[in-house]
Amino acid sequence: MIDVIVVGGGPTGVMLAAELRLRGVHALVLDKDAAPTGVVRALGLHVRSLELMDQRGLLERFLELGTRYEVGGFFAGIDKPWPTRMDTAHGYVLGIPQTVTERLLTEYATGLGVEIRRGSELVGLSQDAEGVTAELADGTRLRSRYLVGSDGGRSTVRKLLGVGFPGEPTRVETLLGEVRLTATQEELAAVTAEVRKTQKRFGAMPLGEGYFRVVAPADGVAEDRTVPPTLEELKRQLVAVSGTDFGVHSPRWLSRFGDATRQAERYRVGRVLLAGDAAHVHPPTGGQGLNLGIQDAFNLGWKLAAEVAGWAPDDLLDSYEGERHPVAADVLDNTRAQMQLMSTEPGPQSVRRLLTELMDFEEVNRYLIEKITAVGVRYDFGGGHELLGRRLRDVPLKRGRLYELMRGGRGLLLDQTGRLSVDGWADRVDHVVDVSEELDVPAVLLRPDGHVAWVGEDQAGLTAVLPRWFGARVG
Repeated sequence: MIDVIVVGGGPTGVMLAAELRLRGVHALVLDKDAAPTGVVRALGLHVRSLELMDQRGLLERFLELGTRYEVGGFFAGIDKPWPTRMDTAHGYVLGIPQTVTERLLTEYATGLGVEIRRGSELVGLSQDAEGVTAELADGTRLRSRYLVGSDGGRSTVRKLLGVGFPGEPTRVETLLGEVRLTATQEELAAVTAEVRKTQKRFGAMPLGEGYFRVVAPADGVAEDRTVPPTLEELKRQLVAVSGTDFGVHSPRWLSRFGDATRQAERYRVGRVLLAGDAAHVHPPTGGQGLNLGIQDAFNLGWKLAAEVAGWAPDDLLDSYEGERHPVAADVLDNTRAQMQLMSTEPGPQSVRRLLTELMDFEEVNRYLIEKITAVGVRYDFGGGHELLGRRLRDVPLKRGRLYELMRGGRGLLLDQTGRLSVDGWADRVDHVVDVSEELDVPAVLLRPDGHVAWVGEDQAGLTAVLPRWFGARVG
């Protein structure tokens, strides 16, 4: 029997499979497409995702193939500088096409031993007390202990489970194309700068190989949004908004996206779970979608692996939904707000002007960007120290740095006292005695996803918390 079947081979699914395999779990990824997509749906990684890559030793490879940006405009396109004093060692956005992100994560996952089967479409599933049966389009039946649907906003897994997907339908539609242009760079820059003074859902940026990513507001909402726009439709809307179509030609991809916001009512039904776009969809404002899915995977991976290994506390797997559902709900809210702020109507424009003034305050600017980049996420672990529930940034130590010690995906006790112990949990928690001038607490217990589970210096307090996240004491 397979330990975990992951349906969907995008960044969320592959990251999850890698997290499982890192901990010895047999993970199989099924993807209905015969080959990876060449479509660039997302263009970058935010701070928290960069931290996760660093915790797995992947960051340098991503940095080699991406471009660092410390620029503003990530919240509703409001042009303010990148905030100072962000709580991170990676204070930038990494511009990197989704296709490259998928390739790097796939190389990492397969290097760990993850199996990816392409051209394998899920058409049915059932579950019982022992596991899940997955039925594929070619008649194959596979048996696994758990199954995770990371198969996108139109998730087959979610539909087969009968999980509701409430929210708001698309009211505003935008056209998107990867095309070649005949316009000069000077003309493109001048027109774009002028139009974007009032219309933020418009733009053109180079993708390499002579192609540009062109975005323009649609004329209404299509009856069937699965049907891509034609090149003529894109040209017509470019002219309507900017007075020119830039000579667009030779499209390699045309699509439309809306502002629908929906979230799965449940992230878990028995032995089947949902992650990424299968659990939540929202407008692409702020570039949060791909990042949110990767972060879902990072939260779920160690918990599901613990369940498979047999040491997970009773409610550990359920804490995935308890922690990640509110995070996604917050993303839905901030994308709704951003879409309103990008409207050309007088009311939203007046609110936009007010918020633009407020973002001149450094604290406001930083708060909003930390929300977009997921640095501000804090899980509810109850009352206590202000670090509790937050992820800890990469702090320098006397003998290296924190994130270098987290490559194995285990819990970690960073002990500046040298008096504490994780005896009984040493197979699941690393004990590091070291000192950081940037950490002003005696010791912190970090979960495998880097979030702070305990702060203090009292052994009894530590011993009381360890079972909550790392199961029963052994020995």
